[in-house]
Amino acid sequence: MNAGLILVQLLNGITLGAIYVLVAVGLTIVFGMLNIINFAHGSLYALGAYLAFMAATVIGESSGSFWAAAVVAPVLTGIFGAIIEITLLRRMYHELHEYQILLTFGIAIVLQEIIILIWGTYGKSIPMPSQLDGVIHLGLFTFPTYRIFLILFTAVTCLGLWLMIEKTKYGSIIRAGTENRNMVSCLGIDINKVFTVIFALGVGMAGLAGALSLPMRGAQSAMGDSIMLLCFVTITIGGLGSFTGAILGGLIVGIVESMMALVWPQGGMISIFAAMALVILVKPTGLMGLK
Repeated sequence: MNAGLILVQLLNGITLGAIYVLVAVGLTIVFGMLNIINFAHGSLYALGAYLAFMAATVIGESSGSFWAAAVVAPVLTGIFGAIIEITLLRRMYHELHEYQILLTFGIAIVLQEIIILIWGTYGKSIPMPSQLDGVIHLGLFTFPTYRIFLILFTAVTCLGLWLMIEKTKYGSIIRAGTENRNMVSCLGIDINKVFTVIFALGVGMAGLAGALSLPMRGAQSAMGDSIMLLCFVTITIGGLGSFTGAILGGLIVGIVESMMALVWPQGGMISIFAAMALVILVKPTGLMGLK
């Protein structure tokens, strides 16, 4: 086992982690700000991948099909999420988490069946964008250009999202609304619209992750189930409701999964759950969790 192979697997782990980060950040935003446990998040990730496939298919084999799909998928997923929030979730904010779980789990099942009805059970994929279809030479090894792009894009996206939430006026309204919605309403702000935007943004992140993973991993009707499991592991490791925790947890899960492929290929999932158990034993609230 040489140094080049270890570095390649480390970067592969960061690439996987980037996908997990995008999904987990969206779930964390929804839980941390709306106090909603969204079990449909994984199915919305799958929906984003299939919407990206649909957009790329409609546009055809052109250099811009991937980029159009990467824009269309999160936008449409976000719009669909806004409809779900307005019609179903809005009345659940003051209910017990058990009812929220039942509702969102039901939505997940319906979404998965809709995906099967429209696109079937066979896997779908799109080619790499021509601008990113190649490798970059990094000294001891080469690494796919698309994966480098995915890592950098995720970093920029998370930074932009954090700046929006923490440093802008609208972000202040969002944070104030999650702390005291009655006070924000008294200021003449429609808190329901704010919550709709938050939920649409969260599920839009899942749709974006699905679109970006499509050229690399393809789309399958049940892909939402596996990503949902890993997503909950991610936010458990990072800390429920913690933005930075979701990023840290996603990277840990991706790196553990990838590095274990070198020494124990069958033990990837076992190692991930072992890492989660270790974190819970040391810090039950997660690495960045406060409560």
